[in-house]
Amino acid sequence: MSETQPGAPSLYAAREPIFPRRVRGHFRNLKWVLMLVLLGIYYITPWIRWDRGPELPDQAVLVDLAGRRFFFFFIEIWPHEFYFVAGLLIMAGLGLFLFTSALGRVWCGYACPQTVWTDLFILVERWIEGDRNARLRLHRQKKWDLRKARLRLTKWVVWLLIALATGGAWVFYFTDAPTLLVDLVTGNAHPVAYTTIAILTATTFAFGGFAREQICIYACPWPRIQAAMMDEDTLTVGYRDWRGEPRGKHRKAEGAESLGDCIDCNACVNVCPMGIDIRDGQQLACITCALCIDACDDVMAKIGKPRGLIDYLALSDETRERAGHAPRQVWKHIFRPRVLLYTALWSLVGVGLLVALILRPEIELSVAPVRNPTFVVLSDGSIRNTYDVRLLNKHGEDRPFRLSLSDDATLQISLEGETDTTVDVPANETHLQRVYVTAAEGTPEAQADRTEFHIWVEDLTTGDRAAKATIFNGRTIQ
Repeated sequence: MSETQPGAPSLYAAREPIFPRRVRGHFRNLKWVLMLVLLGIYYITPWIRWDRGPELPDQAVLVDLAGRRFFFFFIEIWPHEFYFVAGLLIMAGLGLFLFTSALGRVWCGYACPQTVWTDLFILVERWIEGDRNARLRLHRQKKWDLRKARLRLTKWVVWLLIALATGGAWVFYFTDAPTLLVDLVTGNAHPVAYTTIAILTATTFAFGGFAREQICIYACPWPRIQAAMMDEDTLTVGYRDWRGEPRGKHRKAEGAESLGDCIDCNACVNVCPMGIDIRDGQQLACITCALCIDACDDVMAKIGKPRGLIDYLALSDETRERAGHAPRQVWKHIFRPRVLLYTALWSLVGVGLLVALILRPEIELSVAPVRNPTFVVLSDGSIRNTYDVRLLNKHGEDRPFRLSLSDDATLQISLEGETDTTVDVPANETHLQRVYVTAAEGTPEAQADRTEFHIWVEDLTTGDRAAKATIFNGRTIQ
C-alpha cells in the first residue's frame, strides 16, 4: 500500500462552526413557542400527579419496568397489550410521512429534539457571548485571555446544567420522580440511574453544543429518506430565483435595472443554523426551519420589494410563476392523493387503537392445556384434563375470581390447592392457577376425541365475566 506523498492535499475538511444571527419574524416566533411547549412537556410531565387509588403509583406518566406496566393518566398498558405501543409507533411513522409529504422536513425544523435543544443551546450562547459577529470574533481570537475564558466557561457551565436537567428528566419517567430526586441528591439512587443520567448528559452536551448540524447531516437517516416522501407538489422552503436573479448589491450603479430582487446581503445564510445557502436550491442539510424566510422578508420590506423571495414553494408552481401566473392555492397542494392516503392510514390506526382501548376487557385470562399427558384416566373411569389458567387482576386491591365451565357441558372443574372454584388474585398481579376438568365415564366428552368448551372467570366484586375457548381431550371408543 502506497503512503500519502508529502505535501498532498488533505481530503478531510475540518468543521467550521456555525454562528447563526438573531432573526425576528413569524417563523422564529413559532419556533420559540414550540420550543417552550415541547421543553415544558418534557421537563414537567414526570411531576404531574394522577390519583389511581391505593396500591397504585400516582405519577401521571410512568414506565413501571418493575411492575411491567405503562401508565398514561387514566390508561394502564400491560405487557400483553404492547400492541398499543406498537400502534402509537406506527402512527408516529405515518404522521412523519404525512407532514413530510405536505410540508417537507417540518418535523426536523420545528419539533425534532436535536433542533429544539440546539435552539436552546444557541440561545444561551447568544445571551452570553453576543450575536453572530461577536461570537465570530471570539471564535477567531486565537489567544485565550481572561474574557474569552470567562465567556466560554460560563457558557459551558450553563450548557452542562441544561444537559444534566435533560438526562435527569428522562430517568424520572421510569420511577416515582420525587422519590428518585431525593435518592439522587442523597446518593441512594441505583447506579443505573446515575449511569443513564451521565450518558444522556454527555450526549446532550455534545450534540446540542458542538455537533449540532453534524447530527442532522451525518447521523440522522431521515434526510436521505425524505426524498421518497416528497414530490413536486410538496410545500418546502425555496428561493424564487426567477425573481431574485441576477443578484447584485449596487442598486444605483449602471445596469442596476436589470438586476433581480436579491441584493446578495447573505441575510438568509447568516441566520441558517445549518450554514447553507438556500439560493443554491434544495439541499440535504436544509431542515426547513424557515428562518431564512423571516430574514429575507425583513430585507425586502426595508428595500421596498415584495415579500416572498424566499418562501414555502412547490416545484409544480415554478412554471406558473415564471410565466407570470399566481401559484396554486395552498390547500390544493396539501389535499392531494398522497397526503390523503397517509391521513386515512394514520386515522385508521388511531381509530383502531381507540376502539381496542374502549373494548378491552376488564378481566384478562389465558388458558394453556397441559399436553404431557394429554389426559389421565382416573380409578373410577373418568377422564381428566389439566390446564394452566393465568388470571390478571388489573385493580389496585385483591380480588376474588370464580372459575366455571360452559353451562351446556357435563364437565366438572376443580382447582389445585383450593377447596372450591374461587381463587384470590393479588392486586395488580398475574396469578397462575392449575385447573382440572373431569368428564365422567360414559359422558359424550369422555368418549369423544375432542370437545370444545369454555372456561369462564367471574370477578365476584364487580360481576364482570370473561371466557376463553379450549379443547377437552377424551378417549375415543373403538
